[in-house]
Amino acid sequence: MPREYNNQIIESVSVRRQRLRDAALFGADRARHSLDEGVGKLFASVALAAVICAGCVGWSFIDRELAKEKQQQNQPAQTVAPSPSPSATSSATPPRTQSTRPATKRPTTTPSR
Repeated sequence: MPREYNNQIIESVSVRRQRLRDAALFGADRARHSLDEGVGKLFASVALAAVICAGCVGWSFIDRELAKEKQQQNQPAQTVAPSPSPSATSSATPPRTQSTRPATKRPTTTPSR
């Protein structure tokens, strides 16, 4: 018997909260409108999904940055090796210099007035 009484109290409190919520949302027309419980769950689900997605993106970003840092630390410091001189090898091509053509002056025109 006490369990039935407890269930009755819990149900009456639930009904009272629903009526107060409807009154706050819809005012005098609360009898015509009722807030669908599924809408609240839908918004909560969308918000939770957005938070989870943001967490995954953040985790991926941090993981990638840590991998880059680790890769940079593992690479030995590269030293610049001196390049062989062109005269040291017979198959090397001579370095490029200025054009062998004689420099020609282009005629300049003055604007006519």
